[in-house]
Amino acid sequence: MRSTHRRRRAAATRDLPLPGSAPAAVAVAAPRTGTQRWAGAPSAALDTDGTVLLAYRVRAEEDVNVLARSADGEHFTPVCTLTRDRFGASMVERPALVRTESGRWRLYVSCATPGTKHWWIGLLEAADPEGLARAEVRRVFGGDEATAVKDPVIRYDGQRWHAWICCHPLDVPGAEDRMTTAYATSGDGVQWQWHGTVLTGRQGGWDARGARVTSVLPDGRFSYDGRATAQENWHERTGLASAARGVGGSPLAPLTNAPVADVRYLDVLPLPEGGHRIYYEARLPDGGHELRTELIPAA
Repeated sequence: MRSTHRRRRAAATRDLPLPGSAPAAVAVAAPRTGTQRWAGAPSAALDTDGTVLLAYRVRAEEDVNVLARSADGEHFTPVCTLTRDRFGASMVERPALVRTESGRWRLYVSCATPGTKHWWIGLLEAADPEGLARAEVRRVFGGDEATAVKDPVIRYDGQRWHAWICCHPLDVPGAEDRMTTAYATSGDGVQWQWHGTVLTGRQGGWDARGARVTSVLPDGRFSYDGRATAQENWHERTGLASAARGVGGSPLAPLTNAPVADVRYLDVLPLPEGGHRIYYEARLPDGGHELRTELIPAA
């Protein structure tokens, strides 16, 4: 049985850019030492000049979103910092950075409603990354009284917008950490149509408490964060899933019975010359988290 599991894992991970595939470098250090002093939750995109733009969350005294630029994909210079007050939120979490077909930039930001466990997702749009600091905030995923929505993964395929949204049910007080992933589509990236839940954790599995999509590959494979218990909150690990039909709204099926990496918020950036650069959030012995990157050449 173990040999069967190993063969399935090898087939699922073949040619997939996973943490540990190449030497890792620290792209953004933890802001301080200690628990919940974090840099991570990355979302990367390429600009037309070949530079890498990276949006990420930093947690110190409060959460902020940072947008930074790098010529080599490893050493970053901040472009702008977005605070929770910018959104009227008590916290901000993982953003999603997307360059539109017309060359404009969009940043989808996870925002916590003050005094509640509710989250919603706001959109900033500007002609250039620097302009996002001044852009109007539009609420594009509102959630509702029963559901908090956050940690978006957004893709545009040239014809249609696709979103995988982490949903937290609010029906059981104290159990709001539970999570599933829902799928939505849009013609303009602003008005969205929901298509229901596509990924959940498996009872008794390492991902029983929840499953959150973190990145999407063109071949229909997905990375996702999972955990078994409430106590593992903030200690998610990376798993793999695939869609039955392309990268659309069909349910996602986990590909392995165990995590493939002890990191969270894996983001995969395909490179024009082939290969990938990956970004992910990694834990440190003192409880902090740092944002790491690996450059993985084409197979």
